[in-house]
Amino acid sequence: MSSLNLDDFTDLIERPDGGVRRDAEAHRGRRIVPPGSLGRLDDLGEWLAAAQSSVPVRPVERPRVVLFAGDHGIAELDVSARAAGTAAGLVREVLDGGRPVSVLARRLGVPVRVVDMALDCDPESLPEDVVRHRVRRGSGRIDVEDALTPEEAEAAFRAGMAVADEEADSGTDLVVLGDVSVGGTTAAGVLVAALCGTDASVVTGRGGRAIDDLAWMRKCAAIRDALRRARPVLGDQLRLLATVGGADLTAMTGFLLQAAVRKLPVVLDGVVTAACALVAQRVAFRAPDWWLAAHDSGEPGQAKALDRMALEPVLSHGIRVGEGTGGVLALPLVQAAAALAAELPEEGAGEGAGESAEPDVSAEPGVAAGPDVSVRPEGLAGRE
Repeated sequence: MSSLNLDDFTDLIERPDGGVRRDAEAHRGRRIVPPGSLGRLDDLGEWLAAAQSSVPVRPVERPRVVLFAGDHGIAELDVSARAAGTAAGLVREVLDGGRPVSVLARRLGVPVRVVDMALDCDPESLPEDVVRHRVRRGSGRIDVEDALTPEEAEAAFRAGMAVADEEADSGTDLVVLGDVSVGGTTAAGVLVAALCGTDASVVTGRGGRAIDDLAWMRKCAAIRDALRRARPVLGDQLRLLATVGGADLTAMTGFLLQAAVRKLPVVLDGVVTAACALVAQRVAFRAPDWWLAAHDSGEPGQAKALDRMALEPVLSHGIRVGEGTGGVLALPLVQAAAALAAELPEEGAGEGAGESAEPDVSAEPGVAAGPDVSVRPEGLAGRE
């Protein structure tokens, strides 16, 4: 019998500090630019201030991209443009710096961490720090069998929690969460359809590398068949993840919940992270307050999940490549919002700063009244 009780997260997860958010709103009202003139940046600054419990907000100085990786047996049905069992190749490209997320993260100076949960490859082919949390080699074909055993599901969930603790303990102050998978969007579609009570066709998208109409119909049928297996276990989120999720999605759900416990804000990337967030919301209803939706990928399952969680995407560029790419693109906006919230002066803050005392009329005309120390050369301020 499992010793993992997901109900504990309901008590462990608190909302970000509402009082701090009100203080941040008041601070915004006193700034030299009118409230609302910075648009969504104001909201981002206040979200971050509440998450940090700090006014003014602190800069985001140690962000990290965390990608959970895995292969899904459902990909054997040709529901993806990539061949089943090839996610390991994508992981190697990420590690070698050749994927879009690698390029963007390198440009922004953000480290990328990949966590192998169920890649279909020899573990010796990847670095030890990537494979050390692996639960199994590939996840089951969810239309006809469970993705994981109950023991594997618990192990994957705890691995996600452990990664969240590792990031929080290392000083990471914001995480961009993403996935590297083949077949992951199909599993995500099943979770979203099950939790939102909708049909397979409503959540079936084209994936990162767009599939043709025939592949879309196969994917829709696979989600429909897996959905029949998911509905009887909707009341047990860990069992739901074992039935139709997979090791990577289960780990991401554990990561999201433990990150909320640790008060570590998370930026969600695409449909896979949105589906995991939806499961995590079922576990702890306060958890979504710690998450930010980076972008609208155009995947219908993502839109459905974000709407259910009342999360509004920051960007809308139709980026479907996954791997945290859209999340990394949103990061500079979050950092800009923090800088503006912290550094813009308040109205009247500079009044009187340039006014000197009454002029010294005791000096004779044409004779200096003494050295002027009200303005000092740059770099000498504060020296006596």
